[in-house]
Amino acid sequence: MRWFGKKRQLPFPPGEVGSGIGLALSGGAARGMAHIGVLKALQENHIEIGFLSGTSIGALVAALYAFGISLEDIRRKAEELSWSSISSLKISRSGLLSNQEIGELVEGFIGSANIEDATLPLAIVTTDIASGKKVILRSGNVARAVRASTSVPGIFVPVKINEKLLVDGFLVENLPLSPLREMGATILVGVNLARLKEYREPSGMINIILNAFDIAIDANTLLNIEEADVVITPRPSEISLLESARPAAFYEEGYRAAALAIPEIRKTIRRSQRQGFASAWQRIKGFFSR
Repeated sequence: MRWFGKKRQLPFPPGEVGSGIGLALSGGAARGMAHIGVLKALQENHIEIGFLSGTSIGALVAALYAFGISLEDIRRKAEELSWSSISSLKISRSGLLSNQEIGELVEGFIGSANIEDATLPLAIVTTDIASGKKVILRSGNVARAVRASTSVPGIFVPVKINEKLLVDGFLVENLPLSPLREMGATILVGVNLARLKEYREPSGMINIILNAFDIAIDANTLLNIEEADVVITPRPSEISLLESARPAAFYEEGYRAAALAIPEIRKTIRRSQRQGFASAWQRIKGFFSR
């Protein structure tokens, strides 16, 4: 079953492209709508993405886009999502809720596909809750991988993959840049939805928990953000994390932030191309000077 029409085949119009660009989509809960706005701005400016990685909500958006689902369809479905629509009560020793519905959402678009079947090379970041190690998924069932990457520990039941209990990747790498270089990307662009010190004044248990997650996310994001050649940072700071009724605001902020970053991305592409030409010329010269 597929909810929205046919898969698109990533038809980028002629223009300035960078097939060596790797795009990392971070976690960020409801702020994940901003990722769709970012992708729309990149697409309209003919910036072609060659590799995708995602953590948590970024994994969901990256997976759908990597399989050629149109941004219009992704946005339409994202606007329908709510906490109750992506979870169901499943009280157990390892979590309060199941996010099986997220897996069903992915399958509704692309069926029971595997990560390695994606149109674009795709990596999904998760955490092994038993060892604390980062687990990067590059193969296996996409829906199950996305479920694992979005399983907030203590709230959602962990997902078992290859005998490992996997949970949300924000614990180890919320801005998933490290897989991109390994996949062959020459330019790393990160979309960072972390608040980076823009915390809310806690007014109750829920806000205290949300602050704790944001603080943990910031700590690991600041460790690796410098690896990126370009960082796109949507800042919808005036929008509460719990205001799910305002998805358009997140989308527009993502679009705005990406549009502002376009000149820097193009400059980085040109610099990378010059370096590539220089390296190729040195190899040619070396060959004929033997």
